[in-house]
Formats: sequence, structure tokens, C-alpha cells
Amino acid sequence: MRHNTRKRSKTTQRTIAATAGLALGAGALIAVNVYASAHESANGNSTKRAAQSLADPAGGATTISCPDVGAKLTSVPERARTQVDRELALLDKQVSEAYQKLRSSAKAIQQDRGFANNAIMAPLKDRRTATIDRIAIAIGRSGTGPQGLEALAACTLRATDAQQEQGPGQEQGDTAVQGNGPVAADFVDITTVRPNVKSPRKQRGASAGRFTTQCGVNENKLYNSDNIIVAPGVDNGAHHTHDYVGNQDNDAFTTNEEFAAAATSCRNQGDKSTYYWPVLRLQDGKQEFDAQELGGGAEGNTGTILTASKVTLNFVGSPRGKVVAMPKFLRIITGDAKAFTNGTANANASWSCTGFENRQLTDKYPICPQGSSLVRTSKFQSCWDGRSTDSANHRSHVAFADPRTGACPSGMKAIPQLVQRLVYDVDAPSLDDNGQSTPFYAVDGFPEQMHKPITDHGDFINVVDERLMNRMVQCINTGRACR
Repeated sequence: MRHNTRKRSKTTQRTIAATAGLALGAGALIAVNVYASAHESANGNSTKRAAQSLADPAGGATTISCPDVGAKLTSVPERARTQVDRELALLDKQVSEAYQKLRSSAKAIQQDRGFANNAIMAPLKDRRTATIDRIAIAIGRSGTGPQGLEALAACTLRATDAQQEQGPGQEQGDTAVQGNGPVAADFVDITTVRPNVKSPRKQRGASAGRFTTQCGVNENKLYNSDNIIVAPGVDNGAHHTHDYVGNQDNDAFTTNEEFAAAATSCRNQGDKSTYYWPVLRLQDGKQEFDAQELGGGAEGNTGTILTASKVTLNFVGSPRGKVVAMPKFLRIITGDAKAFTNGTANANASWSCTGFENRQLTDKYPICPQGSSLVRTSKFQSCWDGRSTDSANHRSHVAFADPRTGACPSGMKAIPQLVQRLVYDVDAPSLDDNGQSTPFYAVDGFPEQMHKPITDHGDFINVVDERLMNRMVQCINTGRACR
């Protein structure tokens, strides 16, 4: 089993970090009833409501919700980008550490109503304030500094429904050692969901073809918890483990030149693109290679990693017209790994089951009937600004077409749309006993996101050579199916 050890000895770095005291151990996060007073925030009323909810003995589990600073950065000068990326990654690390402290402080919180605020939330705000200040200064050195970022420093405690967050055998209000999700209420029987998939009608001149690239299912066991798009140069930038197919030189430090020179798992060697997504795990308590590592068990991502039985990567066209070639090294993120606390603006999770794919779920995991397999589908943005391969917030250089008409936003061009479909042969979990008979499954995520299905996401870096890209575009625009 390989988890991308390279010349920078990242495995050693993670082992040192995990054994230095950050790690709580696989499955050792604690679901607590948090007794907290209101703390400073931009929204005093919501903070007071959260505090009142948390003070309820049946308040259930709690997470930490912080404003997403990176999403607010629409322009970062090139000279400042490296430092800004590192500071944004540090913000994620600060939240992860604060969440772990929250989860390990059940006794102290029960004994002292102000502990969560004084010992966790206030110091977190101070650390975030200092980091945000450095971001503003770095941008200001090379351009106009962003305004109002300091208002994003304060985080809130967010209570979740008590009944949903009960662990096996718990009564509401009990404190018990358990994982940080998922829970029975995160699942729904797919047969009870009404068909909900709609597609724009294809107009005359639509690009109706399809190009399929075959890159395997990660048979090479290439894993790491980096994120080269969001946190380049930062070890464990994702705080969860990714599957990789396609390009075989994937980590936080990989350059475009290294991508272009690397091997690929794709059958067509002209496709050296990198396709990656958070792994899916059984919540069965078994020890994986990363059980004691950051990004894995040390941050609540535990259990057996499931390998998809099938991965389909299709590039499709536009219902409104022709598509143009994607630029090499174009980076696209679909979905939001922090959607549970950020809200649904960028959420794009699609969960379903074979035979029922006209029914897609975003905020629930499906329970598939016997003979049906679990399906994760990610549709990537299909409109491009015509200039940039990336943007400061990693989103504004691309966009989704209008879901009703298929039209791109003004000034944007239609490009081949990546549709990624992952199939898993996994038994339906047992809800009546909270997954004890047949374990829950869950997507890896930032620890404070509690493994909610809405946080599923996918990442893509285009490293298709020019000849193959031109063939892809021609196939799509002429209505053919090609490989």
C-alpha cells in the first residue's frame, strides 16, 4: 500500500506531528454536551442562540463553525500567493486543533460553563486574527489590501440535533466516547426519494458527444492528505485522505513540470491529468495505514478505506453549442469540503444507487436495496473565463452553466465538462442499532465537518496533451463517443 512518500519525507513529518500530541487516536473523539456562554461574533443573536442550545442537557454533539476566509479572496497578487496559501492552510489547521480540543474536553466543559469559550473559542479567535492580519499584509504589499477580513476571525459553536448525534446505546444527554459522525439520521432509503434529476433541453448546434478516459480505480493505492490546488506546498493541507487516479506524482509540492513528466494510470498515455476525491470508509474501527496520522485517524478519519469497484470519467458537451479546449493545468474544484459549516452555496454532492440514478441526494447518504451499489457522482464546472488556469478562491475562473438553459455566464466559454462517477459495492448499514451490525460508511473530511454527506467534493487538474485535447473537443462537438 502506497501513500505517496516522496523526496520531501512527508510521511516522517506526519508521524512526528501525530506523536507530538495532536493525535487523539483513531475513533477517540468525544461527543459532548457543550455548556458555553455567548462569545464575541459578528452575529451576537446567533451566538446567543447557539449558547442556549449548547446549554441544554439534551444538546447533543457540537462542532465549530468558522467563516471561510479563502472564499472571500477574489484577487491575490502572484507575489503574495505562496504566503496567502500557507496562511489559509494554517487557518484550517487551527480549526482542526480547536475542534479536537473541544471533543476531548467533555469533563472540563461540564464542570465549567465558560471553559469552551475561554479555553477554546477565544484563543482560536486570537490565532485566526493574527493569521488573517498576515494575509491582509501580504496582499497589501503587492496591491490593494482586502478590507473587512478581520470580521471573519470569530467562530461559533454549532449544536447538532441531540437525537441524531446519539451514539450506540446512549440516552439523550449522555456523554460517551464515539466518533465524530456519521449518524443514523445522515442516511435515507433511496427507494423513498422521488426522481429529481432534470437536464436542460439540447438546442440545435449542441455539442452532444462524449469522451471517456479510463484511469482505473486507484489500484496503486495512491493516497495522501495533501491538496495541491487549495494548499500547494503545505503538508496535510486537506486534513483528510484522498484517492488519486491519473497522474501518479500527486502531492502538495508537485509542480506543473512534474505533472507533465509523470507517469499516468490512464489507459491513454496522453492523459496525465490528476483526478482526486476524499476516500470513502467503513466506520468499522479497523486500523488503516493512516490510523495514527494527521489526515487519518489522528483527525477522526477512521476505518477501512473502500476502493471503488468502478470509476467512470466522462467529458461531455454543452446543450447550447460547441465547446473549446481546456487550457493545460486548468484546476477545478467541485463541491465544498466545508459545506456543513459553510452552507450550501458551493455544495455539489450527488449520492445515489445503481438503478436509481434519477434520484440524487446532497445532504444524505443513500441506503441502497439489495443488488444495488452506492454511487457518487461529481459534475465539474463547464464554463471558463478564457484566461486563467486558477483563481484566488479557486472558483471564480470557472462556473456552472445555468441548470435550466445550459448557458454559460456572460463572458465565459463552454469547455468539456468532467462527469466523475464512482461505484462502491458496500453493504447497506444497519440503522436500528446505529451501525453496530453492519457499519456506516462515510466520506473523509475536515474533522469539524462530522463526515456529513454534503461535504463530498472532487478535484481535477487538466494535464491532457494538446493532440488528445483537440481530439476530445472534436469528438464532443461532432456528437461522437470516443475513448
